Amino acid sequence: MRTAFFDCYNGVSGDMTLGALIDLGVPIAELQEMVRTLGLSEVTVSAETVQRCGVAATQVHVHFPHQHVHRRFSDIRSLIEKSPLSDRVKSQAIACFRRLAEAEARVHRTTIEEVHFHEVGALDAIVDIVGSVWALERLGVEQVLASEIVTGYGTVQAAHGELPVPAPATAYLLEGVPVRTGPYPQEMTTPTGAAIVTTLAREFGPLGTFRVERVGYGAGSRLISGRTNYLRLFLGEDVAPVLSLERRELLILQTEIDDMPGEMFGFLQERLLAAGALDVTFVPIQMKKNRPAVSVQVLTAPEQLSPLLEIVLRESTTFGVKVLRCDRFCLPREIHEVSTRFGPIRVKVGKLGDRVVKATPEYEDCRRLALEHGVALPEIFKIADQSIQQWLEQEWAKNISDTE
Repeated sequence: MRTAFFDCYNGVSGDMTLGALIDLGVPIAELQEMVRTLGLSEVTVSAETVQRCGVAATQVHVHFPHQHVHRRFSDIRSLIEKSPLSDRVKSQAIACFRRLAEAEARVHRTTIEEVHFHEVGALDAIVDIVGSVWALERLGVEQVLASEIVTGYGTVQAAHGELPVPAPATAYLLEGVPVRTGPYPQEMTTPTGAAIVTTLAREFGPLGTFRVERVGYGAGSRLISGRTNYLRLFLGEDVAPVLSLERRELLILQTEIDDMPGEMFGFLQERLLAAGALDVTFVPIQMKKNRPAVSVQVLTAPEQLSPLLEIVLRESTTFGVKVLRCDRFCLPREIHEVSTRFGPIRVKVGKLGDRVVKATPEYEDCRRLALEHGVALPEIFKIADQSIQQWLEQEWAKNISDTE
């Protein structure tokens, strides 16, 4: 699938996004023509190549005469709807502006129709947002992915005074998105950039399996000593497995321990699983000075990172923990129930498309029946497997008859 990946290692803004798309090969003349079709004949767009830290990038400039005009969300929506742009570009651009207006409305405790975009900000935002959405379609992009977003920190001077970074509207736009503050005391992600990436991106996290076709760099307007202040945009094909698998971004907490009694590992595992760890494994390893040791690996969802880190550091002898990001792909699962002469047993069923490829009896059900009836556990599993096979044959026969 044709994919654009936003690498927001320096944050993201509207002009950085547009610059990166021009850097990927969208002709500036076509962008200027698109702006003209919006009825903004007084607005011109130019691009220049800049060099920072030895890396070239494209910086976009939007030029227009100063006017004392304010636009509401409905005015901008009407301007976009009247344009000859494709329905997809119109709907995505309006969605970006709606999110931006909603964020501003929350800041001022008002409605989106009471939010005014002053002339400078409105024209810049119109070109940046509509231009970016249009350019992504021009490049044939079918989906957008993004990294975690760097925000900066500290304060920024606005028209009404000093505001925290990220700015209030930006903070609302970034709700539910992985962010990282720093590394400089300034605004590195703007409301316009946040509106674009949070509206368009399907997922946020590290770049997965990806075939890179081109890389574009869009320059921000600020010069930061020793830093590019670029947005990097990867264009290519997402070559993650095309099977109908459930994908989930997880974390692995890992540490190596060579000085802890064995019974403490069991207690550590109990605490971690009780606190929400998805899995805990112990792997025997050999460390420096030929010491036998144990590699502790904890699989978890990102939101459980802090409490599980605390447990590992409190309940073990380690002084440090590594955190690794990973993607887990799973078969879509369903729970069915089969009947046996000892009682019902739940079955975990895994499918590839419509085809069942895994069917496993639930251990706890088999264990319970073995204890209740005084039967060996392997015998219960054998009987469960027979019942599962009978159920699968019935399902296959039903599917064949449905297709005839």
